[in-house]
Amino acid sequence: MADKKVDYIIVGQGLAGSCLALQLSFREKRVLVIDQHNSNSASRVAAGLFNPITGRQMGKTWLADELFPYLDNFYLRAQSLLNQPFYFPMPLYRPFISVEEQNEWMGRSAEPNYSVYLRKLETNPVYEQFVKNEFGGLLLNRCGYVNTNNFLNSVRNFIHEKFYFLEEGFSEDELLIGSDGVQYKNFTASKIIFCTGEQIRLSKYFSWLPVKPLKGETLTISPHIKPDIILNRGVYIVPDIWKVGATYNKLDQSAGITDGGHRELTEKLNELASFQYSISAQDWGFRPTTPDRRPIIGPHPEYEQLVIFNGLGTKGVSLAPYFSDVLVNWMENGALIDQSVSLNRYKSLYSKSA
Repeated sequence: MADKKVDYIIVGQGLAGSCLALQLSFREKRVLVIDQHNSNSASRVAAGLFNPITGRQMGKTWLADELFPYLDNFYLRAQSLLNQPFYFPMPLYRPFISVEEQNEWMGRSAEPNYSVYLRKLETNPVYEQFVKNEFGGLLLNRCGYVNTNNFLNSVRNFIHEKFYFLEEGFSEDELLIGSDGVQYKNFTASKIIFCTGEQIRLSKYFSWLPVKPLKGETLTISPHIKPDIILNRGVYIVPDIWKVGATYNKLDQSAGITDGGHRELTEKLNELASFQYSISAQDWGFRPTTPDRRPIIGPHPEYEQLVIFNGLGTKGVSLAPYFSDVLVNWMENGALIDQSVSLNRYKSLYSKSA
């Protein structure tokens, strides 16, 4: 017999589920969160880096002008609410690899699209005790990192205090779908939101979606000299937590660290860093990725009570705050979900799987 009524049930407490829980808390909603701790979840292994200029072509990341002001406000508010430090804005330095790249950025730096994100353009070597940068490089604004383990642990404690929390695996066999909501064990809610990352492929309701696991490995180092800025070229080096990463292996679906991952990371680290270090740990996890590298948000095609928030890929720290707000505005206010992130863009796959 169901005897506990909540507004929403959230399955999964990674970055997506945690940001969603906070958004619902800001709106005074009642929530049940179901999650079984997994130290190798992508959210816990991640370095938590956020950076508006990314990729091999060093382009402005998708929706940067909306995402980065939003995430700054969100994490500052969350940090104040949870009374724990986990949000660390700081500059990021990216070396040039050629004179041609240097010249290209000297022209691009004057463009309004980029100028807000550029703190300084160096045409000569700087920070030489930390980084190899014969041609100088870019010092970028609006960068930093979220200590994801501190963030997730703080949210977990908050949920235990304010909401309901089931620290266990979720069983779809115990989920009952009604005409006006769902029931799970002795809880009822209007909607249940699946924030389970790459594990969504095991769901009988959402396995048809093209969410693919992308394996990533990281190193944790003990540097002999400690940079006070993020370094990024080939790999990132994040101060304080001293994470180095990450690999992107689409073919390896095995659990565990690999010699190949270790070799790739150390080779790239040695190309970037000019300081000595020792390696203290190697970690791995699977990121949930989509074909177009966009999140998947919205209701199941047949059961509107079942909702998904997934596909944050390699940029969960920057995507989760903004798009959890988009999702809550749809659930609470009926606001439209943009087609670029809506589950509807994959609706034809459901028809084929039915």
